[in-house]
Amino acid sequence: MTTDPLHILKTVYGYDAFRGRQAEIVDHVIAGNNAFVLMPTGGGKSLCYQIPALCRPGMGLVVSPLIALMADQVAALRQAGVRAAALNSDLPPEERRDLWRAIGEGTLDLLYAAPETLLRSGIIDRLRNIPLSLIAIDEAHCLSQWGHDFRPHYRQLDALVDLFPDTPRMALTATADAPTRGEIVAHLQIGNDDSFIAGFDRPNIRYAVEEKDNPRRQLMRFLQNHENESGIVYCLSKRKTEETAAWLQDQGYNALAYHGGMDKAAREVNQTRFQREEAVVMVATIAFGMGIDKPDVRFVAHIDLPGSIEAYYQETGRAGRDGLPSEALMLYGADDIALRRRFIDESDAPDTRKRMEQQKLDALLGLTETAQCRRQVLLNYFGDACSPCGNCDTCANPPERFDGTVAAQKVLSCIYRTGERFGQAYVIAVLLGDEDERIARFGHDRISTFGIGKEHDQRTWRSILRQLIAHGFIHVDLAGHGGLSIAEAGRRFLREKPVLMLRTPPPAAKGRKGRAARGGVPVSLDQTDSALFNALRDKRIEIAREQNLPPYVIFHDKTLIEMARTRPANRADMAGISGIGEAKLDRYGEAFLAVIAGHQPDAG
Repeated sequence: MTTDPLHILKTVYGYDAFRGRQAEIVDHVIAGNNAFVLMPTGGGKSLCYQIPALCRPGMGLVVSPLIALMADQVAALRQAGVRAAALNSDLPPEERRDLWRAIGEGTLDLLYAAPETLLRSGIIDRLRNIPLSLIAIDEAHCLSQWGHDFRPHYRQLDALVDLFPDTPRMALTATADAPTRGEIVAHLQIGNDDSFIAGFDRPNIRYAVEEKDNPRRQLMRFLQNHENESGIVYCLSKRKTEETAAWLQDQGYNALAYHGGMDKAAREVNQTRFQREEAVVMVATIAFGMGIDKPDVRFVAHIDLPGSIEAYYQETGRAGRDGLPSEALMLYGADDIALRRRFIDESDAPDTRKRMEQQKLDALLGLTETAQCRRQVLLNYFGDACSPCGNCDTCANPPERFDGTVAAQKVLSCIYRTGERFGQAYVIAVLLGDEDERIARFGHDRISTFGIGKEHDQRTWRSILRQLIAHGFIHVDLAGHGGLSIAEAGRRFLREKPVLMLRTPPPAAKGRKGRAARGGVPVSLDQTDSALFNALRDKRIEIAREQNLPPYVIFHDKTLIEMARTRPANRADMAGISGIGEAKLDRYGEAFLAVIAGHQPDAG
């Protein structure tokens, strides 16, 4: 095989040019240097280690966290003509022997292994006798104890520095703030001059955040714009995951559940169906994580507040890996905020870790409550920047703000005068002066805050309370049935009385005006091209089922869309389409050319 990276890019992967900083990274590693690579999901991180591994002598070793993820990556590489394999505990003895034989004979280009497998003494000893072209550690944020997805076995990978001192090391991730990046490069002894920060922006994803009103109704409005598309709905609890999946099935969606409490075989069946079928909605806890290599996920919805901006960015990053338009929706409410704070307070983590988790939660709440461009706030957290994006809810409909100083004083005073033990519904009822038997029984119809909040309706007061909880002014005692009390920050606010600007809640949504259901076509195509796209997709599904592979391993949607628009008439035309290398052209070219020939516009 040639050692020219651009030639490999074209003949193996079917692309004419590198994107962004890919060429710079590839050349840097081919020259024998280490590299830390931070690149957004879908930005082409895998090519940054796969191509140098094919150019340099020896076998590339790739550390990856999950068997399912490795299986997908190996299948895609084999389709492209690359000799790749995965070493894991599920391999039958005969396949394991064959794999070690191929490794010893030098007939393997890339070997994938999980850290738990790699670090076993017998495995690492055998690999020390194998010429390695490079060692690539994917999802490297798992190495950092400050990261949102810390894994102890990843931390032990710093042993590779001494075990393979002359082999180029690569650490790659899409999600790492400055402290996490610093810890990764320090542990793997990758120099600052070897760091490549390619940015965090995913411009194809539209971000939206809504306060919880009626979560199921809000989710249904969102899903109406995603008929016949694959997506993920994240829930906080196992029970809610199962209930939401069952409810979506009742609404006619092909919905599956996935959480850590399920039987392993059932989880694997559902994950395989998500990867290999079209238009599947996976309802999951965060247990459904890094093994998601499906490029045509068109939406990610959080119907509960995620744990941090890093987690949110990682989870929403599973949408639109192919670069086509996708959407992310997050719903949040006061109970979510209180529950997340309770998780932190009740954890066994040391105080330094708790403080850090609280700071991360505060940053996420800042994203939910911002009146700025969501993308600007998101990127700023990671030290990146952009102009107002025009592709988020606050850009499309800038929220109004109002001076909430007096409103906040009224709420806090009411909580204080009712004894700091009642929930938000009760406090709002007192502010509105409701005729209520409980209020009368407790004598709260005679306190100074009874009826002083009639300038706002119940919905606005709920929004104000959520924002004050987000600001840390109010503590919610979830263990005590949601009773509200004044936090230290709230007492300081009452003493100092600074101006407090709050978001005006948007009008209650009566129906979402969005793009019409697109029948599973991820971009706008005319009627004839759309019919051809669907026919090409049917052929892709047929071929994938014959080989027991996910359809996107054959061709991405982006490649099928280009076929539908340009209608190649022969092999030479087909070779010019992005994403079709020589192996795939030989394997599938004739089958897809036949579909196109049968759908020419003049053919009726």
